[in-house]
Amino acid sequence: MDFYVIAVLTLDATVRVSAPLILAALAGLFSERSGVVDISLEGKMLAGAFTAACVAYLANSAWMGLAAAIVVSWSLAMLHGFACITHRGNQVVSGVAINILVAGLSIVLGLVWFHQGGQTPNLPNTARFTEIVLPGAEAVKNVPVLGELYYELIGGHNILVYIAFAAVPVVWWIVYRSRFGLRLRAVGENPKAVDTAGISVAWLRYRALMLNGVLCGMAGAYISTAQNAQFVRDMTAGQGYMALAALIFGKWRPVPVMFACLLFGFLDAVAVRLQGVEVPGIGVVPVQLIESLPYILTVVLLAGFIGKAIAPKAIGEPYTKER
Repeated sequence: MDFYVIAVLTLDATVRVSAPLILAALAGLFSERSGVVDISLEGKMLAGAFTAACVAYLANSAWMGLAAAIVVSWSLAMLHGFACITHRGNQVVSGVAINILVAGLSIVLGLVWFHQGGQTPNLPNTARFTEIVLPGAEAVKNVPVLGELYYELIGGHNILVYIAFAAVPVVWWIVYRSRFGLRLRAVGENPKAVDTAGISVAWLRYRALMLNGVLCGMAGAYISTAQNAQFVRDMTAGQGYMALAALIFGKWRPVPVMFACLLFGFLDAVAVRLQGVEVPGIGVVPVQLIESLPYILTVVLLAGFIGKAIAPKAIGEPYTKER
C-alpha cells in the first residue's frame, strides 16, 4: 500500500472520528458563548448514545433513535439550565452531577432492559446510519489520485458526518451574522447591558442550551448508531471533555474549533495505524502510549500550555436581575 493511499485512509478515519467531537464542541460553543459553563457535554453525549441505541433497536430505525437521543439530551440541557439559570446554582457542580447521573443510569437501565452487562444488543444495518455512496463514486474509484480521494475521503460517510461538517458554517453564520448570535455574544460578555436593553438574559441562555442539547444528542447518536453498532457502557470515553478542550483551544470560534477537533481525530486515527508498527530506532511503540495521545493532548490544552484562550467575560457567573 503506497503512502498516498495510507494518507487518504488516515484522513478518512480522521473525518469520521472528528464528527461527534465537532457536534459536541459546537454545542458547548452555544452554551459558553451565552455565559453558561457546560461540563456536562460528556453526560449528554452518553445519554444520547444510550437512548439512540435503545430506540433504534426497538423501533428498527436509526432516525427514531436520533430523534429520541435529541429529546433526552435536550431535556438534560434544560435540567442544567433550570439549576444554573433559574436557580443560579453552581454551573460546574450541575454539569458534573449530570455526568455522574447518566454514567450510572445508563448502566442500570441497560442491565434491567437487556441483561447484557449494561450493553444493548447489536444493531442491524436497518437500525444504523450507514455509508452513503456519492454519485459517480463507483465509476471513478479506480482513477489514480482523484478517484481514491473522491471515493474514500469525500464519499463513503454516513449522513451525520456531513451534517457535522455542514453545521460549522451554519453555526458561524448564527453566531456572527444573525441577531440572535449578536445577542448571544453580548449576554456572554455583559449580561447587564443586554438586560438594560430589554432583552431577557435567562431566555437567551435557555435558547443557547436548547441548541446545545440538540447537537449533543446528535453527537451521542452518532457514536452508537453510526460509528458503532450498539451501546457499550461509558462508550463516549471522555470525548465530551475532548470537545471541551477543542472548544477552549479554538477560542470559542466555530472554524478554529473544527480544526481542533480534526487534530484530535487525526491523533486517534494515527494511533490506530501505529498499533503494532515498528518505528526505526524506537521499536514497536506500546499500544497504551499510542491510545493515550488524544487524552494527553486534552490535558495539555486544558492546562493552557498552548496559547492563551480568553473566555467570555461573564462565563460561569449566574445573572441576577436588578430590581
